[in-house]
Amino acid sequence: MTAALRWLAWARWPLAIGVLSAFAVHEGFADVLRGIRQAGITMLWLVPFHALPLLLDACGWRVLLGRLAPLPVLWWIATVRESVSRLLPAAGVGGELVGIRLAHWYVADVNRVSASVIVEVLVTVVVQYAFSALGLLLLVATTHAFAGTRLIGLALLLSLPVPIVFFILVRRGGLFQALERHAARWLGPSRRFLSKLDGARLDREIDALMQRPGLLACAFAWQLGGYMLGSLEVYWALAFFGHPVSIASALAVEALTQAVRHAAFFMPAGLGVQEAAIMVLAHMAGVDRQAAIALALVKRMREVLFGCIALAGWQVAEMRRNGRNGRNSRSRLT
Repeated sequence: MTAALRWLAWARWPLAIGVLSAFAVHEGFADVLRGIRQAGITMLWLVPFHALPLLLDACGWRVLLGRLAPLPVLWWIATVRESVSRLLPAAGVGGELVGIRLAHWYVADVNRVSASVIVEVLVTVVVQYAFSALGLLLLVATTHAFAGTRLIGLALLLSLPVPIVFFILVRRGGLFQALERHAARWLGPSRRFLSKLDGARLDREIDALMQRPGLLACAFAWQLGGYMLGSLEVYWALAFFGHPVSIASALAVEALTQAVRHAAFFMPAGLGVQEAAIMVLAHMAGVDRQAAIALALVKRMREVLFGCIALAGWQVAEMRRNGRNGRNSRSRLT
């Protein structure tokens, strides 16, 4: 990553922390502290539960990868990918780059691995819009809040051209062959790993996957199932806080929170934005202010704890691999 990209990645954090601080001031520090105490116990069982939606996500990735890697391996990599993207200043694509690198430990063909990740990202975008549309419909059906949902729907429509343009560029072919020529200038030291990629071959691998609608539909189904399973986090947390909602309402809150977070991709970890979205959406679903604060905080605390565990596991795996490589190098010299 160049110095400019690194600066932009880090520069977003003061803004995000400022937004989160403004949220705490607006809601009142006393209420926020009560929410943290109330959320603490709930977080303990939400952390392991979050691994289940990622398992379904890994199943979808494994389909696109042609089952070349064991599911437990891809499941572990999926946890690392999400944690890098959400917790580290990685300019939004760091999780995918780390995922390609880790999967390359188990699958020699880095072009095949990269193509599966790129197509999976495209599938994820489609899933996010479908999930958001479902959440929008459910919110209207359960709350009849037409004014608020019209604004959310308009925001989704306005953001739609960006993924459409990217999808068209990928389908036309030649995109990554062109990007390969500029990789050295844009990515700097990261070029050492990406030099293994063949742009023309990568374009062909992506095109081969995009021409298999059954495969894409299967990946779509796995990912959508993971998103819907993840909405149980909202359902169970609110039940624990004594403000149960229907599964439809929980799904609507989760879906539209995800939509707002992805729309605010420039904010690292969605700090402040995610909390505000949960507050508004939970209120629309009939949840009182204190429970909505607790829900926003428990989701953030779960994300940080789960992410730190995944990142720590990644670093342990890196150290073990480097140690083995060092021993193998010394044995060859002797």
